[in-house]
Parts: sequence; structure tokens; C-alpha cells
Amino acid sequence: MTISSSLNASVAGLAANANRLATISDNIANASTFGYKRAVTEFHSMVIESGQGTYSAAGVRSTTGRLIDERGSLVSTSNPTDLAVRGRGMLPVTTSTSVGVENGNSPILLATTGSFRPDDQGYLTSPAGLVLMGWPANPDGTIPTFPRDTTDGLEPVRINSNQFAGEPTTQIELAANLPATATTSDSTGQSEELSIEYFDNLGKSESLSVEFVPTVPATGESNEWTMILRDSASAGAVVGEYTLTFDASRAAGGTLQAVTDTFGGGAYDPATGEITVNVNGGPLTIDIGMLGTSSGLTQLSDAFTPVSIQKNGTPVGSLTSIEVDANGYVSAFFDTGINRVIYQVPLANVSNMNGLETLDQQTYRATPDSGTFFLWDAGDGPTGDIVSFAREESATDVAGELTQLIQTQRAYSSNAKVIQTVDEMLQETTNIKR
Repeated sequence: MTISSSLNASVAGLAANANRLATISDNIANASTFGYKRAVTEFHSMVIESGQGTYSAAGVRSTTGRLIDERGSLVSTSNPTDLAVRGRGMLPVTTSTSVGVENGNSPILLATTGSFRPDDQGYLTSPAGLVLMGWPANPDGTIPTFPRDTTDGLEPVRINSNQFAGEPTTQIELAANLPATATTSDSTGQSEELSIEYFDNLGKSESLSVEFVPTVPATGESNEWTMILRDSASAGAVVGEYTLTFDASRAAGGTLQAVTDTFGGGAYDPATGEITVNVNGGPLTIDIGMLGTSSGLTQLSDAFTPVSIQKNGTPVGSLTSIEVDANGYVSAFFDTGINRVIYQVPLANVSNMNGLETLDQQTYRATPDSGTFFLWDAGDGPTGDIVSFAREESATDVAGELTQLIQTQRAYSSNAKVIQTVDEMLQETTNIKR
């Protein structure tokens, strides 16, 4: 019985070391595979209770697993959509095959790194056929509220290389000096005109015409102007008319003293120095300066001088590049200098990383052993951040694997030697009968 148990134990040892050799060979073969997680084999002794004075060898049992929570080092690349997770968390991806079906039911897989580039349909896809998933942004670049414990709301990240974008003008800062001599009794009453370009909701160039008409008194000086605003997109219609009164005192001479809405526009806000007029595309805020300050509109000297005109908004531009920041926001950059958030890529986290099911192409799937996943904003909660222009290297340590390979080879040979010894002992037992 004891000799037979020794034989069985050695056979089990051969099988266990063969499993370990398989994981070592897999690790070495994937030493250059981006995102590869090291496989390990653990040995567990088996004990069979024996009677007094005897011992029965039970052998060894092996179990294999993958250390998914063990991360490789990051290396830089030249592709802005090469992504790697620095810290805890995984990128949500799906297969290009499921995206091609277009039934809206794409299985969610998890990965720690990927080299994504737009395919012929514009989807950010890796060479292995994995498509990056994210939450789509609103037209203004904000991300709606999506559930975090389900994949509802996640969509394949799609980039339209022929995409155009523009931003409408909603804010103008106007600074100009009006001639003080134009509001005296001996003035000719010549008005001053100024044209300001703005961009409508469709990216078209329009103009806001600003006319300053001085009030000429019978005697003395009025220090008063009428500001008339006309919109080219509304066929030159008047969209606002204001009476501007300037201070003539020694302390605040030339600064705005009062602004009165006389036709069509929004009331002047002394706290901000702004008025709001409704052009064809919607409300347009104009900052003409606060009362008593030298910013904005002034009345000094004898010359009309536009000082500065600043505005937001841009004309329509073409897409030039895509970038992903540390918080997972996918931004599109245009040749007009603007950028717009179009997606947000969250990071998925589970309680037990090593309980995930291992699939092809360094992807994983949640299981009961791993626990359910939760989608975090990158850099929030327990998750790390997303690094662009980077890939995660294999977690394999070749030197360590070769060392284990030597140990495994010796252990395998030793078990084989035990089998040979048992065979010889049994042969001797057989020879006793002769």
C-alpha cells in the first residue's frame, strides 16, 4: 500500500509540475504582449489519514490562476488614442463583430490597455478588434447622468473624421472712446459707427452694427449719446437702443454715469456692466463697462477710438485630432482652435479583480467570483486615471520565469526518479518469488 501510494504521489507531482510548466511557457511566450497578466500555478498538499505505524502518500494538487490585479509598467507611444489605466480600474470595450450587427446589444468586456484608432466606420478600434466604449456627450460638451451599475448608456466611441463644428457668439466685450466734443452746442452732430462680427448658431458670419448718435444741446454740453444696435441677420432691424450719459465731474470724468434702455433691448445691469439684445439666433450679451469705471465705453478728448472688441464663438472648423485626458474625456480638436468633449470613457471596478473571467486579446468579463462592476469617473473613488500616448507592458518577469522553469524541471525530474525507484522496488518484490 505504501509503495503504491508513493507511485501515485509521484504521478500527481508530474501532473502538477506539468501544469506549472504550462503557465511558465505561457508567461514567457507573452513577455512582449501589451496588457498580458501573468498566470501562476499553486501547489496544495493532500493528506490521507493512515493507521498507526503506516503512512500513505497522498500527493499534490495544483490550481492555476491569473494575477489580473498585477500591473505592468507603462511605455510611451506616438498615438494619442493609445490608452492605459494607471492604477485600479479597467477600460470598457466590446467586440467589433457585435458593433457590426448594430442591434444595440454589445457585450461589455474589460481591458487595462489598448491601441485604438478609427476604423472605416469611425469606431475607435484596436488591431485585435476591440472597440472602446464611452458615454456620449450633449451637443454643448456636457455629459448626461447615466447609471453607474449597468452598461446602459455606454456606446461605441465613434469619430467622424469629416466632422465640422462651430461655436455661436454669445458674449461681446466692447471698449471704445466717444469724442467729448461731439456733444457740445457747436457740434455738427455727426454720428459714429462701428461694425462687430459675430457667428450665428450655424457658424455663419453676421454683423452687429453699432451707431452712436450724439445729443447736441442748444447751449453748453449734454454728455449724452444714443446707442443704436442693428442686426444684419434680422435684415438690419434695430435690436436695441440705449441712452448713454457720461460723467463730467473732476473725479470720474468721461466714465459712464447712466444707461437707459429706450427701445427693444434688455435692461442695463450696473453690477456687471452688461446689456442683452436678441439677435436672430438668440440672446447676445454685450459688456459696455460698469458705471464709474474706465473700462468699456468712455467719452474723452475729441476722437472716436474703438479700443478693443473681444467675443467668444468661432466659425465652422474641420476636425484635426482626437485626445483623451486623464479623466476619460474624449475631446475633438478643430482647425479653428476650439475643442469639444464628445465622449467620456469611465473606468470599471470590481471587488475581486482576480475573479474575472479571462478571455482572448487580454480582455476580461465579470463573474460571480469577481463581483458586479461599478463605473467610476477616471481618477475618482478607488480608480486611477487614464494615460494617453501610452501602453501597459506585459506583467511577465522573464528572469523570474526562467528561474521557476529551472525549479520546475528539477521537481519534475525528481518525481520521475521516484517513479523509477518505486518501479525497481516492485521489481525486487516480484523477484522474491523466484
